Amino acid sequence: MDKYERIYKLHNILAGRRVPVEIGELLQALDCSEATFYRLIALMRDFLKAPIECDRNRGYYYRRQPGDEAYELPGLWFTAKELQALFVFERLLAGLEPGLLGEHLAPLGRRITELLQHKRLGLSEAARRIRIVSLASRPVGAFFQVLASATLQRRRVRVRYHSRSRNEVVEREISPQRMTHYRDNWYVDAWCHHRNALRSFSVDRVMEATELDLPALDFQDSKLDEYYASAYGIFAGKANKTAVLHFSPERARWVADERWHPQQVGQFLTDGTYELRIPYRDERELVMDILRHGGDVRVIAPKTLRKTVQETLRRALQNYEGQPDPAGKETRRF
Repeated sequence: MDKYERIYKLHNILAGRRVPVEIGELLQALDCSEATFYRLIALMRDFLKAPIECDRNRGYYYRRQPGDEAYELPGLWFTAKELQALFVFERLLAGLEPGLLGEHLAPLGRRITELLQHKRLGLSEAARRIRIVSLASRPVGAFFQVLASATLQRRRVRVRYHSRSRNEVVEREISPQRMTHYRDNWYVDAWCHHRNALRSFSVDRVMEATELDLPALDFQDSKLDEYYASAYGIFAGKANKTAVLHFSPERARWVADERWHPQQVGQFLTDGTYELRIPYRDERELVMDILRHGGDVRVIAPKTLRKTVQETLRRALQNYEGQPDPAGKETRRF
């Protein structure tokens, strides 16, 4: 523990006590000698203006007069572990989308990097040893800032939006409720004034966005959670079906520790198979996640989900069953 960490720790001890603290307890907590302790006290009094008093019979304490505000160390103080956590947080934010928040996070990132590289802290390896990897993320496009600002300022937005599912461009006026980062991609959860319903819009598909001088409609968090979080995946709506999946004993070692949904129910069966029950409404995303487990999962119920998975697997198999053409090459089916 170095000098600065001891100052930080001593401050927290004295600020959190209403009675004097004996010197023996402080020496043990700070892991230092009496000489070092007295130097810390002098530094805090002289340079940090800490109101430290000493009662020879009872110990050290912060002097407090009626009406005085609680003393705080000037500036921001972090322990080595707190700096490590802050660095990871900064890396996570910067990794959400390269360049998305770079302009705003750059000063913070530079300062954290300077602190981490300080030999006193022994954290110079942090920048090399922490890596954030995104998978299948899509560029957010030019209108993330407009949508985020309108969401925070509670303003309506007029958007021109390309729907992937229908392959069409539509114009909508929306009241944004939340910005959601899901599986390395951004969505805006909003009330659509055209449909008179809650909807989710993929931010990367917004072709134009204009903030309007109109207040956005507001919904209680409970209503938003009921609509957006009750069913599986990004496809919103209240869950009305339950998927029952059985995973092989080998795959169960991974799946049993995974969280597919906040309301999932899982249990091991007598043969070592792992049963997972998941509430859902729209099966599209659930089917994709089932398929990634290949032959180590079976859909038990409902029959409609089982049939969809079977048909998807048949189509996938057909892609590898093309007849060779006269040149001896396989005929592609797509």
